[in-house]
Amino acid sequence: MTYQYFKELPVAVTVTDAEGKIVYMNDKSEKVFEKYGGKELISKNVYDYHNEKSRSMISKMLQDKSVNVYTIEKNGIKKMIFQTPWFVNGEVKGMVEFSFEIPFEMSHFIRN
Repeated sequence: MTYQYFKELPVAVTVTDAEGKIVYMNDKSEKVFEKYGGKELISKNVYDYHNEKSRSMISKMLQDKSVNVYTIEKNGIKKMIFQTPWFVNGEVKGMVEFSFEIPFEMSHFIRN
């Protein structure tokens, strides 16, 4: 499978398999996680880089086929984190995390 359409997006895209092994990181993800090894994280297990609470949440998300969405603020930057299982023929094959910067004040529209 090719992920070239994600390669240069200004969104960090990190993909794991069902056991938590990192199988893909785009350029932005490599940069975001540079202090942890960047591209060298590919083939490492995401569970090794999270605390017990986060590991439990990831496991539950994969088991329940649920989505985990939240915002964070770090170093004056606000980000949206969107984590979701990915599937093949309805079977969970791993997790994808999208992480991207968002403004502190954002427009919100209600569409009909």
